[in-house]
Amino acid sequence: MYEFLSYEKDILTFIFLGIVVFLSAVTLIILRIFIYYWDTPIVKANNRTVSFILLVSILLNFLSVFFFLGRPRDTTCLLRQASFDIFFSICVSSVLAKTITVCIAFKASKPGSILVKWISLNVSKYVVLVCSSVQVFICVIWLLVSPPYVEFDHRLYPGKIIIQCNEGSVIAFYYMLGYMGFLAAVSLVFAFMVRTLPDNFNEAKYITFSMLLFCSVWIAMIPAYLSTKGKYMVAVEIFARLTSSAGILGCIFLPKIYVLLLEPRLNSRKAILERNK
Repeated sequence: MYEFLSYEKDILTFIFLGIVVFLSAVTLIILRIFIYYWDTPIVKANNRTVSFILLVSILLNFLSVFFFLGRPRDTTCLLRQASFDIFFSICVSSVLAKTITVCIAFKASKPGSILVKWISLNVSKYVVLVCSSVQVFICVIWLLVSPPYVEFDHRLYPGKIIIQCNEGSVIAFYYMLGYMGFLAAVSLVFAFMVRTLPDNFNEAKYITFSMLLFCSVWIAMIPAYLSTKGKYMVAVEIFARLTSSAGILGCIFLPKIYVLLLEPRLNSRKAILERNK
């Protein structure tokens, strides 16, 4: 008897499918709203390009869960780790870029600040590019030196053969997790430092909440991941991925969607400036 997250007879698979479809649909709706209001003050004030990158990376995180479902194969084992590395690093790098942008924007608003020129240099885009590139480099080295592969475990449960992905290099896997944790911690520190900025810079508060949730989920995930086996270990990783991505989506974007759809009077340059008085 083979054990894995089957599309045919495993209730966990259908639960995850439903969650993925729902969260992907919500992300697409938010993305459509952002594009529709692309030139409005609220969207402009919150670094619309990085917000767009962040939304797309969150959507790809949700969709990449499909690589974890069904019978593992060498190709899906490679794709699940590559997607995990790259999409999540882009996501966390985008959050870090937004945090740095908030800090620079506030500092540059002071008379005589030397940070004014940094705003015109689009620092946030370089942050996303550089931070993501480091994770891509780690991923490429991992996949070239010791790639994940399909493993058949006959010993864990008598009478069952567990089909699962072996990570190949455990060290590389934890390097990848450690680097993402480092990016998340830096984002959290920056956001916490600027959380008390005036209201028109209060995206830092939402970033703080999102990074607290992100860090809490993955810290709790590690012992749960190590203490489970077989399909339940995969389920823990899927749950952590969905929960942390949904947390970032909800904490950062839902307050903006509320303003765009339900409080349009606040979506003006005058309203934004008055909130800082």
